[in-house]
Amino acid sequence: MSRNLSINAYFRHRAARHTPRLRYAGQKFQSWQRELVAELRALLGKPPHRVPLNPELQAEWTDEGVVKQRILFDVEDGLSAVAYLFRPESYRGEKIPGILACHGHGPFGKESVMGNRSSAPTVTDIVNHNYDYGLQMAQAGFAVIAIDWRGFGERDDRRKPHFHDVDSQHPHKRDLCDLHYLRATVLGQTVLGMDVHDGSCAIDLLCQQPYVDANRIGVMGLSFGGAMSTWMSICDERIKATDIICYSDRFADFGMRDVNFCGSQIVPGLYDLCDVPDLHGAIAPRPLLVEIGAFDECFKIDSAMSCWREVEKIYTAAGARENLELDLFEGGHRWGGNKSLSFFRKHLGGSTIADDGRVIEVTTAAAKRSSRAILREIATDAAPFGVGGGGGSNSTPAGDGDGAPDRQG
Repeated sequence: MSRNLSINAYFRHRAARHTPRLRYAGQKFQSWQRELVAELRALLGKPPHRVPLNPELQAEWTDEGVVKQRILFDVEDGLSAVAYLFRPESYRGEKIPGILACHGHGPFGKESVMGNRSSAPTVTDIVNHNYDYGLQMAQAGFAVIAIDWRGFGERDDRRKPHFHDVDSQHPHKRDLCDLHYLRATVLGQTVLGMDVHDGSCAIDLLCQQPYVDANRIGVMGLSFGGAMSTWMSICDERIKATDIICYSDRFADFGMRDVNFCGSQIVPGLYDLCDVPDLHGAIAPRPLLVEIGAFDECFKIDSAMSCWREVEKIYTAAGARENLELDLFEGGHRWGGNKSLSFFRKHLGGSTIADDGRVIEVTTAAAKRSSRAILREIATDAAPFGVGGGGGSNSTPAGDGDGAPDRQG
């Protein structure tokens, strides 16, 4: 009789034999989707109580062809968030589509996504992951909003102005996502549910702007940002088009084998209920762009393509195969940037900027030149702080600095 003492082997063996209860297996799509979405929303736990946003414009400036605003707003009693809200400088009065740009798991939160190149670490983060899709979409004619998810960026208590390390008693720092997950769970909530709530509040703020067409809202995000894009689309029906970037995989592989997730990305009972392709498929029939990096070290190509093929089956069953697109690009864990503009213009409509694609191409090239120039100028002075901070988790305020592909979703 063979005996086992390895917990890792135990979970991997369980995953190899496991079939989620509501995994799509050819059922009637509408009834499957209705049951799955209802259970997914219940798994998020007790939702935070909505309060008036009470938005406060803290600063406004114009740069890179974009009007940029920093807005403080409330998400629930006793908690606020900061949003960057960008719109094209060329806006002339016609309402434009809006996009919620979701950041991934890393130390800088919304900063890199919205093109903050004020330091060598953020520049490196942008260059390594082609990360400033929020800025680029605003330059291409969309209104774009981004916030920090709980525990990231300005909502990381270890940063200024808080300077409170909730894990100071441990020499080996733990992931804040996991610590917040534990505290939320004992309250009958989840961090993921809280973040979905905050994202919906951000969409509320976006839709309140007089220049935004509230009927044309999209969402996009890389890695953990792809997970948030998935859940935002499942939970907020105002979202009409979704771009999931480098978040295609199977729980048995990236979760149970690689343990490449954190407390901000999961809810109790999730894998008992469904797998990642089911989450993506639940978005149907709304338009979905899936981006997969051929050399992604976080979500390996074999399981990523396995996920894609299952999503394709679900969209076909929903009678919406034409609304599903794949960008399989030669690259790693980063924004491909090849189809996003045409995808959102196709499904959310045009903008006040020329729709021939030239804007985003010129902007991308200019952004890369700008990033490299800034990096050359300040890399020497900033070197002691580690320019590879975007490669790690948010377990330390400055990242782990090794540039390794160890992002957690």
